[in-house]
Amino acid sequence: MPFVELFAPKDALDGERGRRVTEQLVAEVMAAEGAPDTEAARSISWLVVNQPDAWFVGGKPISDTEPPRYVVRVSVPANSLDDTKRADMVERITRVLADGDQDPQRLYREPVAWVHIVEIPDGNWGAMGQVVRLADIAQYVGATVPAS
Repeated sequence: MPFVELFAPKDALDGERGRRVTEQLVAEVMAAEGAPDTEAARSISWLVVNQPDAWFVGGKPISDTEPPRYVVRVSVPANSLDDTKRADMVERITRVLADGDQDPQRLYREPVAWVHIVEIPDGNWGAMGQVVRLADIAQYVGATVPAS
């Protein structure tokens, strides 16, 4: 199941716009991953929003008047995605961010939203004091492990 980190400048996701983005982001990542929409799957699909005090581009701080930039880092178990699912995940994340942006097309014209998909090797994920493998996660959420 995904662990999603959203990096956005302070105040970029305030109000209704921010609420929509944070509510939709994990749901779209889960859908791209092919996760079942179960309470168990949702309970281990997390989102953390990081709003750094400073954001630099090319070594220079961006001003408060510049449109926001975003980084979304999605950590998933290795072998849970193929190239089609990765592409779908990037498209879904970009769409959620664009829908919450004042200029939605900007995210398709300029590289202002980066998506990093981090695939955690099997045996390198842990919870409840023990190593958790992809098969364990699938069993917990009631899903089938994808074929390698």
